[in-house]
Amino acid sequence: MRDVGSGWRRAVAVALVAVAGGMPGSALAQDTKVKFQLDWRFEGNAAPFLLTKAKGYFAQEKLDVEIDAGSGSGNAVNRVASGAYQMGFADLASLIEFVGNNPTAPNKPVAVMMVYDATPAAVFSLRKTGIRSPADLQGRKMGAPLFDAGRRAFPIFVKANNLDASKIAWTAMDPPLRETMLLRGDVDAITGFYFTSLLNLNRGGAKDEDIDVMLYPQHGVDVYSNAIIVSEPFLKEKPEAVRGFLRAMAKGLRDVLADPDASIRYVKERDALIDEALEKRRMRLAITSAISTPTARADGIGDVRPQRLANMVTQVSAAFELKNPVRPEQIWNGSFLPPKNDRMVFPK
Repeated sequence: MRDVGSGWRRAVAVALVAVAGGMPGSALAQDTKVKFQLDWRFEGNAAPFLLTKAKGYFAQEKLDVEIDAGSGSGNAVNRVASGAYQMGFADLASLIEFVGNNPTAPNKPVAVMMVYDATPAAVFSLRKTGIRSPADLQGRKMGAPLFDAGRRAFPIFVKANNLDASKIAWTAMDPPLRETMLLRGDVDAITGFYFTSLLNLNRGGAKDEDIDVMLYPQHGVDVYSNAIIVSEPFLKEKPEAVRGFLRAMAKGLRDVLADPDASIRYVKERDALIDEALEKRRMRLAITSAISTPTARADGIGDVRPQRLANMVTQVSAAFELKNPVRPEQIWNGSFLPPKNDRMVFPK
């Protein structure tokens, strides 16, 4: 005799599966989409993000990550704040500035993973000008784009080195002209990221021995730099996606630190016109100046020290003359980081 009941049950089961497949709930089986905004172009120091995507580390966390080139940390913060991007990479000072100047903004991004433990900002001059120390900047003409991180933080450099800011004249220019104006003698010194301005000066014909560099961290400026930031809504709605993103990044950073040169192939895949040799050097300079610091190696990549963070908030608030006070917890949330053991990514 035919089992009518079992046939009916099978039909119902098939129907339920079909209906479920067309319902919004089926999206649970799909990867979470993440739009990620870099701070700058696809250059060597973008390798950690591009490698992490290319090697499938994001996909392993059920994330579908789209990485776009940027046009400065300030713009990266604004784009995440606007909701156009869920996550991004930006200088922490730019984030502090946004929060301080936009207290009523409905979406104030927060940093969740520190990548540049030390600022790569520096003062550059040509050896022939005789600028060897911060004191030698007195009475000189300096240049940088108005939004340059080094220029914005220069008041901190001034205070740390007991300089008189009124005795230093500034000239503003577009980013492509910064190193050119120094080489032409239009300015005596410039500010810029170590792994950007040094290489641009090299391309302009200056050899390393012709250039004097004063890195901010070596002259009293103990501030953090670029971190991974997240929009408030995404952090609340997709906390596991954020955790997965940071787990993937820890793996990617481990690979880059183990073999920086090999990581540049993933940058080349995004921009076939890059100079591979130049970008390999850029990545190595970023590691030595900003990523592989004694603190990061001791604490693991990604975390911050509370007192140092608080000091930075105070220094940046004063230097940027922010409209409203900023508390460290407004701009930093380290609770989404992988365990410390998973963040000990530096080669022995």
